[in-house]
Amino acid sequence: MPRVTTIVRKPAVKADRVVDTITLDHAARNRRHAALKGAGGTDIHLDLDMETTINDGDALRLEDGQLVQVKAAAEPLLEIKAENPLRLMRLAWHLGSNHGVVEVTGDALYIENNPALAELARGQGCTVTPVERPFKPERSTHVCDHDHGHHHHHDHGHSHEHSHAHSHDHVHSHAHDHAHEHKHDHAHHEHGPGCGCGHHHHGHKHDH
Repeated sequence: MPRVTTIVRKPAVKADRVVDTITLDHAARNRRHAALKGAGGTDIHLDLDMETTINDGDALRLEDGQLVQVKAAAEPLLEIKAENPLRLMRLAWHLGSNHGVVEVTGDALYIENNPALAELARGQGCTVTPVERPFKPERSTHVCDHDHGHHHHHDHGHSHEHSHAHSHDHVHSHAHDHAHEHKHDHAHHEHGPGCGCGHHHHGHKHDH
């Protein structure tokens, strides 16, 4: 069975290399591993290294370099519209906060045909219409922000602690040296000329 480890995005697909097509729904277009069969009978072992979404028009590259182009299957969905765009925005927020899968267009939202979701949409003052069309929901970036943010935070914290420790040592050393020099100069002044010592005073009287 030919193994597929690479997805070729639609703009890079060359028609003369396409040997078969395959129609997949949204769930199948988000799998990393699967045994598939093209419309022309091509057996495919999907074996991707990382999670990705295969979009309508993309292609699966076989081991010999040939391509199997993907078509997004029509699925039963709910089309949600509202006269007031603010209602759609509120609904999209509610769906997102509950990790709902949503396709956003200029004048409508599309979600899975689920009675509970339909009730939620109607509760926000929206109209709900069952439709069949390819489902192309927004992709989540949660895993990526979390990792990037974690590494950035770690590096920043480390640099801050290092700088702080260096500054502390410098101030400590300076204060120590200053105190030492001050005490030394003061002691020298007490034993120098004109200090008021009785011995020097007696010598002055003798010279006179």
